[in-house]
Amino acid sequence: MSIDAVTLTGRYVRLEPLEERHRETLRPAAQDPRIWAFTASALGPDFDPWFDRALRERDAGRELPFAVCLLRDESLVGSTRYMAIEPAHKRLEIGSTWYAHAVWASEVNPECKLLLMRHVFETLGWNRVEYKTDSRNQRSRDALARLGAVEEGTFRRHMILADGHVRDSVYFSVTDADWPAVKAGLERRLRY
Repeated sequence: MSIDAVTLTGRYVRLEPLEERHRETLRPAAQDPRIWAFTASALGPDFDPWFDRALRERDAGRELPFAVCLLRDESLVGSTRYMAIEPAHKRLEIGSTWYAHAVWASEVNPECKLLLMRHVFETLGWNRVEYKTDSRNQRSRDALARLGAVEEGTFRRHMILADGHVRDSVYFSVTDADWPAVKAGLERRLRY
């Protein structure tokens, strides 16, 4: 069972299910190598393999990738997705998230997370959202903590990155019990 494709719209961003029509308009946002420093993918100039894989995983029903559209000018500024989807256990991961450097430390990430988690908890009625990040990626770890996600532990030597580094992954989660406080915090940050 896969999650049905859905468009999620907030005040600042719209999350559109990733489609072939997004390829060329999303490509410019993916060119900054700082985006990919801690990812398992070799991206940047290898945008097409990343994009092709996202569509394959979508078509197989294993993931639901989104293009992130900035509402103020309709530009595409990144991507995020539902992955590790486990309907029997009512949990999934939000990950493979990246944004153009120009929108780092803006309303984009918190609103994307608000929209995605609101859909999981309030529409689907699921129990848990998971996140993971490279243990060296302090910016990402800080962002997850600001969201209200709970750090659960480290999977040591968990993934091999494109540059050959063997990564330790730090896991975070938000549960349905956490959601009301997490939602209220995100709405305060975004001045909803």
